[in-house]
Amino acid sequence: MLSSVAIGLVLATKPLDPVRAGGGHSEIDLPRPLVDSDFLYEGAPPDALVDLGRALFFDPILSGNRNISCGTCHDPARGTGDDLSLSIGEGGTGFGRDRRTEDGVVSRIPRNAQPLWNIGAKEYTAMFHDGRLEPDPAATFASGFWSPAREDLPVGLDSLLAAQAMFPVISHKEMAGQKGENAVATAVAEDRLQDAWDLLAARLAKTPAYVEMFMRALADEYDGLVPADTVTFVNAARALAAFQSVAFRSDASPFDRWLSGEADALGPEAKLGMQLFYGDAGCSGCHSGPLLTDHGFHAIAMPQIGPGKGHGEDTGYWRASGFMARLEDEGRYRVTFDADDLFAFRTPSLRNVSLTGPWGHDGAFGKLEDVVRHHFDPVTSLAEYDVAGADLPPLDHVIEATGFGSELIFRPLNPARREAFALRDVWVQQSHALRARIAAANTLAPQSRSEAEVAALVAFLESLTDPSAIDRSDLVPMHVPSGLPPQPTPARSGDHGG
Repeated sequence: MLSSVAIGLVLATKPLDPVRAGGGHSEIDLPRPLVDSDFLYEGAPPDALVDLGRALFFDPILSGNRNISCGTCHDPARGTGDDLSLSIGEGGTGFGRDRRTEDGVVSRIPRNAQPLWNIGAKEYTAMFHDGRLEPDPAATFASGFWSPAREDLPVGLDSLLAAQAMFPVISHKEMAGQKGENAVATAVAEDRLQDAWDLLAARLAKTPAYVEMFMRALADEYDGLVPADTVTFVNAARALAAFQSVAFRSDASPFDRWLSGEADALGPEAKLGMQLFYGDAGCSGCHSGPLLTDHGFHAIAMPQIGPGKGHGEDTGYWRASGFMARLEDEGRYRVTFDADDLFAFRTPSLRNVSLTGPWGHDGAFGKLEDVVRHHFDPVTSLAEYDVAGADLPPLDHVIEATGFGSELIFRPLNPARREAFALRDVWVQQSHALRARIAAANTLAPQSRSEAEVAALVAFLESLTDPSAIDRSDLVPMHVPSGLPPQPTPARSGDHGG
């Protein structure tokens, strides 16, 4: 094998083609650069639609209790995440690692807040870690999408990203709140999803500044004669998609510059890592294409922390704690019910990956080097994983559903039960039987890699960072039309990434 310096010289001096480049003893396939046509609206959505989406993204008006925005968990100063393994959603206060639960939460959100870099790319074929939102080419549903809402998802959503924007607002743990707290949450709990979306749209329609923004954003579609009922949540979702496609586009990393012919954009160690990534280490088998993802779903024995998704048949936690809960997260399997999809999760894009920790579908790994090592021996890594390394702030105030006559109410959790409640953060990982299920589904063969090779791979992954992505807190407006405080706090340079 050539040394890192030798490989660096070969790659730096060989004539560069944006798609293929030579290195070492064999050629490697490299992705082409991203271009405008890869994105929604050919990379240039209408400015007025983007402006509307920006206001909506950071405005807590879209949450049931008006206390959380999309930007709370997808902070542009924190790699479009929140620095947490598992987010604290509705009921939390503060941002990032300082977020706490003064208002009371029912649990952590069971999966990591996904990064939004280049989320407006047309090549996305599914949304969410398990891909439960997908196009419906057979037109089974009028909306054109397979989704958890099935026939309730309305028509008029013109992209997969717009369809995705319909869902966080109807999640009890993320943005809606709990039944009885507000009309939106109650509608969701009673399976009246269209009513929930309509209630949110009605809030916007009662805000003159939003009405004006909707009219301006959609004027071209109606030749200036915008109908009075234009303020719908479908149109809000379209605006959110337009904003995200522009705000989180990121294609100016050193790797991008190298692909475009700038030979000195990558250092020798990063070039060695690239050679490994696209060569012997086999990383590009799943992390392929311009976004460094195959958009597929793979089981790689990721440790599970947190409350899970209520999957599986194991009742051990229920019996030990008295809480009626199952804690496993079986991933893609719960979408397809194909046994080959057990514990499989979507391949993440690796663009800006150094900023998007913690890593894994549940944020199990807090160091990029550790998640790289996991890929080389997933089963051993799973067995040796220590939950203490996860970013899980304490849940100071927890509420639970109880019954009072025919009424469902939420009360503070009895302090005597807090220890039993907290077991859910570690239960699956500490159970030999449940870990064995995850290990049995693993599809990655172990590899032996030297410390130098791991370091080189990390150096290459770090070269995927667009400098402009490190802190985009300037996206947060100083004010939003509702008059509520924007979330996160504007004009702030916070911690970012992982």
